[in-house]
Amino acid sequence: MNAPAQNKPVTVSPQAEYTTEKNGKRRILLIIVTLLILIALGAYTVWWYTVGRNFEHTEDAYAAGNVVQVTPQVAGTVVAIHADDTELVQMGKPLVELDKTDAKVAVDQAEAQLAQTVREVRVLFANNGSLQANVSLRNTEVERAKADLARRSQLLSTGAVSSEELEHARNAVKSAEAALQAANEQLTSNKTLTENTTVTQHPNVLRAAARVRETLLALSRTTLPAPTTGYVAKRAVQVGQRIAAGSPLLSIVPLNTLWVDANFKEVQLAHMRIGQDVELHSDLYGSDVTYHGKVLGMSAGTGSAFALLPAQNASGNWIKVVQRVPVRITLDPKELEAHPLRIGVSMQVQVNISQQQGAPVTAAARAAPAYQTAVFEQNGKDADQRIASIIAANLPAGKAAANDHHGNTTKAQ
Repeated sequence: MNAPAQNKPVTVSPQAEYTTEKNGKRRILLIIVTLLILIALGAYTVWWYTVGRNFEHTEDAYAAGNVVQVTPQVAGTVVAIHADDTELVQMGKPLVELDKTDAKVAVDQAEAQLAQTVREVRVLFANNGSLQANVSLRNTEVERAKADLARRSQLLSTGAVSSEELEHARNAVKSAEAALQAANEQLTSNKTLTENTTVTQHPNVLRAAARVRETLLALSRTTLPAPTTGYVAKRAVQVGQRIAAGSPLLSIVPLNTLWVDANFKEVQLAHMRIGQDVELHSDLYGSDVTYHGKVLGMSAGTGSAFALLPAQNASGNWIKVVQRVPVRITLDPKELEAHPLRIGVSMQVQVNISQQQGAPVTAAARAAPAYQTAVFEQNGKDADQRIASIIAANLPAGKAAANDHHGNTTKAQ
């Protein structure tokens, strides 16, 4: 009987041990990576539903602002320039001066004509009194001529008065009546020029005053003030240059009223509302500086629609492209003052769309003027004061009011 076979020990090669260990480590690594991916996806899902879906972000955004062109209202030769590029100018400061010689001559002529007109109108009012006196005189002569005719008619039967003398008396009455009629017509004609008005409100005076105002305004416009506070840019004017009305001379950029035009994709606009909070960062300062703003409104069209060469979507080679629409965002003036921006710098924009109580971005409206300036108002006031002083100087001296001989009182304005 044979003896049972003995169990021989199984030997594993070193290569097999290495492969088994490697596969085990790989399995553990894949499990760890899978768990990390699941955790990341879960964290992202939680973040998206709690935070991420409440914000819309774009880097296609740029600072924008007003570029105020300074243009002359009258033609002239440039004699002085008081500001240059990059300089800060205050509202009302003179920027450019034109030659004033011709304008001053025109003002002198207009002022002299106004003074002469006032005196001529005073003569018209004064003539009312003399013409009225002439009418009274002619009326007296008519009454006297009629009385003489009546006496001679009574004496004709007695032979004391001849028929020829009686005829002369009748002619005298006709002559006196004709003179009275002429005097009345002269009085009526003069009253037509003076009734229902005063010296200062007479059409002739108003016309001459308008001419003075026109020339004074032309004189004041030979100095071009800054319509707003800002930085000078794009200066094109030179001393000695002959410029025409409306020619662009230079521009002023008010950096304290900048805004941001953020170009959002059309799929990002559904939940945007006016007044939503916005956080912005500028490439100029980096992430260390954060600007805060509000959504103000949305453009009436996409950027491609307003391009110089708009896309022709009706062509046969049309390819759909997601469009972008500019959304205007206001900035905090205090933050702008602390960290000034420049027109055209890049911005990163994040809008909080969780605030849904505002009006849609397509419903923006403004009740008051967006921009205005008062630097030109003083020119008209100065002209009115000059006109009033000329009129007062040509009214009766030492009197606050002059009698116009027609029952009206003319006040020196």
